[in-house]
Amino acid sequence: MSKFRSMDAFMQLNLHQTHHEIADFEGIFKYLTATFQQGNHEGLHVFPELFLTGYPLQDLPLKKTFIDDYQAFLEDLSVWSERQLKSKGPLALLFGGLRYEFDTLGWPSYIENVMYILEPGKKLRSLYTKQLLPNYDIYEEKKYFTAGHQSEVFEFCGKKFGLLICEDIWFSHLHDMDPVEQLKSHEQKCDAVIAINASPYHLGKVETRINRALEISQFLEAPFIYVNRVGAEDEILFDGHSFVVDGNSVVKMGAGFKSQVVNLDLPVYQSPEKQNVRPYHSSTNSWSTIFSTRLSSDTLTLQPMGEAGCREVLDALLLGIRDYSEKNGLKKFSIALSGGMDSALVVTILKLLQKTYPIEIEAIFLPGFFSSSISYDLSYDLCRNLGIKLTTMPIKFIHSTIRSAYKDNFGNELKGIADENIQSRLRGALIYMRSNDMNSAVLNTSNKSELSVGYSTIYGDSVGALSVLGDLFKLEVFELAHYINKHHGNLIPADIISRPPSAELREDQEDSQSLPPYDRLDPILEALLSSRFTPQDLIKRGHKQDEVLKVYQLLSKSEYKRKQFCPIIKVKPKSFGFGHRVPISKKML
Repeated sequence: MSKFRSMDAFMQLNLHQTHHEIADFEGIFKYLTATFQQGNHEGLHVFPELFLTGYPLQDLPLKKTFIDDYQAFLEDLSVWSERQLKSKGPLALLFGGLRYEFDTLGWPSYIENVMYILEPGKKLRSLYTKQLLPNYDIYEEKKYFTAGHQSEVFEFCGKKFGLLICEDIWFSHLHDMDPVEQLKSHEQKCDAVIAINASPYHLGKVETRINRALEISQFLEAPFIYVNRVGAEDEILFDGHSFVVDGNSVVKMGAGFKSQVVNLDLPVYQSPEKQNVRPYHSSTNSWSTIFSTRLSSDTLTLQPMGEAGCREVLDALLLGIRDYSEKNGLKKFSIALSGGMDSALVVTILKLLQKTYPIEIEAIFLPGFFSSSISYDLSYDLCRNLGIKLTTMPIKFIHSTIRSAYKDNFGNELKGIADENIQSRLRGALIYMRSNDMNSAVLNTSNKSELSVGYSTIYGDSVGALSVLGDLFKLEVFELAHYINKHHGNLIPADIISRPPSAELREDQEDSQSLPPYDRLDPILEALLSSRFTPQDLIKRGHKQDEVLKVYQLLSKSEYKRKQFCPIIKVKPKSFGFGHRVPISKKML
């Protein structure tokens, strides 16, 4: 029996992995009316979680203007469905949204995250309320939403569909119920299960979702339909990759990081061979993903992302920059080039984005007293490869003036860390001077290794509207650079990749003088940031005691810098930024 055989000839699934700006009610209404205006659609059309509003909403659902506009939007949908939504056969639209209950004063008494249905000639109505509200890492749904308490089976064209919303498909000690177990014990057996999602991306997430879907499909003995949204909301990415599994394998999957409608016939459940049966609780649960690491189990060395991982991360970063640009009206970017790896990679990623999205890019080299001639030469070679103009704006003359003024006013020489940091802050001031004049956005070029240990100057090289590399360790920056050169024509000069990293803020400076080599630093950071390991664990595994303790101290003392850092495009389970909430003032643990 073919797994593509339809249960009914007319039972077509249409998975809409859509991409809309948060609170764009007008745009979403236009999308629906334009998509269904011809009246030639049929079957089941499934849209993502909170399709009607976007996600994450943070405090928006409490804002009066948002509430009023949203309620008017729901009324417009009902009127359109009753009067204008036509079809040539059975048709139903399932999508996520908010449902409000108001008190006598007109204020929300509670808000639910629900699945709505629209059918021709009928009003909009709620089918199911999300039961499991995540409240960890980047999630804070319990702050805003009231949970549902029962499963729901929806019937369409004689077939019964179990309904779930995102976190409902996962199991965790954080939750005291299991919506999937409820569906198993429901009086009506499901012919298929539908899960609508606003599931944020991180490296490895797609495989985790598929494994969980196969577990549920086998547990309920029904095909599993997974629909996810697309788009970047500041630092959080949604990757699409909507799919359907039939118990044995993935029947069909949508593209990653772009909008798409995935069409297929509803498949028949395929009983797996005995050796392929998955225990219902075999995969990683939702909460534990934030403790996961990409470290080897024995030596705790950092595992490479690999070809597939690099391709995925590059696609994610391109989407993150593009959406931030488009949603905030940014069309020009200014990048401070240093001749080093990080800034070279950022400007190269921008150039790759420019192939599909119209932006202007300018690179500025800001040499100081300690900048080597090779730094300029490499910056020039990079810009020549990319077809970008390079402008040089020296800081050494301003730096000299500041040194003199400091001595005149305070009676001693400006030296040491104060002299190094003022150079970085001068570069930050000048790149923003240019940004203000040209109405361009500055992209930050710091990496996760530097952010972890505070190896960046606050108000200096920490400036920027958006951090492109802030969730990639230095080793991963190099790996991504090699990947781009391999697949996009050696855009980054080899000497940029091979030269020793240096901030060039003092004579003959190299990063290794202040930090352990990155092949030792990055695994220590990955282990500590996952919260699974203590410094003592690392020392027992063979890492040098002095390095581990130094890194741990730097990590703990640098929180004040990260609190003032720009949004970071999130590509890992545990990232700095939106989901990283650690007090600045605390005892060393």
